[in-house]
Amino acid sequence: MIKIDNLPNIFTKAMPVLQRLEDAGFEAYFVGGSVRDVLLDRHVHDIDITTSAYPEEVKELFEKSIDTGIKHGTVTVLYEGESYEITTFRTESGYQDFRRPDHVTFVQNLDEDLKRRDFTINALAMDIRGQIIDLFNGVEDLKKRVIRAVGNPETRFHEDALRMMRVVRFMSQLEFKLEEKTERAIKDNHELLKKISIERIREEFVKMGLGSHSRQAFQVFLDTQLSEDVPNFAGKKDLLSVYPKLQFSPTMETSLWSIIIILLKMPNESIGKFMRAWKNSNAMTEKVERIINLFDLISEHAPTDYELFQAGEETLINTIDVAHILGQPISSEALVDRYMALPIKKSSELAIDGRFLIEQGMRPGAKLGETLNNIRKLVVSSEIENTQEAIEVYLDELK
Repeated sequence: MIKIDNLPNIFTKAMPVLQRLEDAGFEAYFVGGSVRDVLLDRHVHDIDITTSAYPEEVKELFEKSIDTGIKHGTVTVLYEGESYEITTFRTESGYQDFRRPDHVTFVQNLDEDLKRRDFTINALAMDIRGQIIDLFNGVEDLKKRVIRAVGNPETRFHEDALRMMRVVRFMSQLEFKLEEKTERAIKDNHELLKKISIERIREEFVKMGLGSHSRQAFQVFLDTQLSEDVPNFAGKKDLLSVYPKLQFSPTMETSLWSIIIILLKMPNESIGKFMRAWKNSNAMTEKVERIINLFDLISEHAPTDYELFQAGEETLINTIDVAHILGQPISSEALVDRYMALPIKKSSELAIDGRFLIEQGMRPGAKLGETLNNIRKLVVSSEIENTQEAIEVYLDELK
């Protein structure tokens, strides 16, 4: 049996929680992704605890707790300034929505609990002494860097169709390969993904897209036909097949969506509808639209100083990132240098505003807005100094 001696602090801080459960006569273990990640020597973000104690028994042992998912056996315990999700050993049955179990049955056996897990590398538990409980050769699959479903993969994906997206997400994040039977089961059941909410799919898709091996995972995403069951990707495999051949993987979500849109050769007027179909926020949609607009502009001609000003620093940097990933020739240093040399980089930095123009005798209205915009352009292009005095001279000349 494998035993881990030097556990990260996140585990040692939680040991008293397991100890309290054990002292009361219950079994308790760390379980799932945290055990996987400590075996891979990856950073552990959070931990989950599983126990033979029923939810009400867990609540009796700790002063502060929250019923976060008590119907399904989960209680969040607050201990020493930290929160821990503690879930009773359970089995699940009846998945009419292909996502959540219709029935949860509490059991007193860790083995039964681990059988319901998705992949062997996640069906791992660790006791308070650091000993690993591995019923499905998950440790061996970690060594082989393989993702394999627990038991029958068809059954696992019918229980929760989102697990198919979790496969490609883990492939991207962990740089793992996909076991043959598990891959075949995804190909045979990919249409089940249509029964899952777009919000859930989007979360896994973005994690896949931003993983260190996203290009390899994206190829499996295409090969298993998962791409046919997400918004606006159906029938677009030929266009999307460029993604696995990209020079680099995106590291920013704005870059990911921008690259997808460019590969799909989507008209600019369709970007908003596409982003909404994927349940993206308005802020994310606006950022992506700005990147695409600047990318198209740079592809056609060298941008003027005012076009760089309108784009802004964030959009410029993100657009350069997209061009770099797509292998598009772009004089990125020159563009950044030009932007940084602009006299002003925000409209708020202009030495005057509309009130100043009114004080100079202009009436409120369209003419005032047009004049203010012209002054901004002239300042950005260094034709007028950004001072009230220089702008007054310009206004006198207009009169």
